[in-house]
Amino acid sequence: MIINRRTFSTALLAGAAASLVSTRGMAAMAQPAKARNIVLAHGLFADGSCWTEVIARLQAAGFNATAVQNPLTTLPEAVASVEKVLDRQDGPTVLVGHSFSGMLVTEAGVHPKVSALVYVAARAPDAGEDYAALAKTYPTPPASAGIVFDGDEGRLTEAAFLRDFAGDIPEAKARVLHAVQQPFNKALLTGKTTQAAWRSKPSWYAVSTEDRTINPDLERFMAKRMGARTIELKSSHLSMISHPDEITRMIVEAAGGR
Repeated sequence: MIINRRTFSTALLAGAAASLVSTRGMAAMAQPAKARNIVLAHGLFADGSCWTEVIARLQAAGFNATAVQNPLTTLPEAVASVEKVLDRQDGPTVLVGHSFSGMLVTEAGVHPKVSALVYVAARAPDAGEDYAALAKTYPTPPASAGIVFDGDEGRLTEAAFLRDFAGDIPEAKARVLHAVQQPFNKALLTGKTTQAAWRSKPSWYAVSTEDRTINPDLERFMAKRMGARTIELKSSHLSMISHPDEITRMIVEAAGGR
């Protein structure tokens, strides 16, 4: 059989693509090392307290859990805040990120102490990818219209927070969460990851099917692309608050099922 140059090139590219998918799938599905340490990072419109419900459950199960206080200033500074906490861990660590902090999991997740990655309704870009451009290929979620700026600082209005960010959280509790939201700097949104830890680390993803902050279909796309072990929750963007048992179980599984 004679193969011309075009056919050979096409076959070569197809083989390379299949190899990448296979390698990525093997990384995502690999059995993670047993871990007792859990590091949790928050995204926009929040602070470390958003992990309280999950932390209480992890501690009750015997894990060492630490919430990062993301400065929400620039991507390098936010990544550095995660890396400092990872440096303090005494062994294998599961790195968990919600929303924007999926960027931090993707970048800082290459840290040698990180044994597995968990994304909770989170961004999961590839190395060097323009996440904003990727997001524009899906319908714009309603919460985007509720962001207001005071100079370079952005925050979510209370109405948008209650309706589009924390839609399945009791209103009184959601108002408290709104009150403690930390403003983010515009510069934070311009950063691009240089690493894609999910290409080499076992990964999990929790899709929020009722999400009005990140399009659920975009979440599904990112989870499928990384070959993550995926769960779907009928939840708002804040699934770690409205569904803490399910999120905790996923983290425990990523820690080696301990």
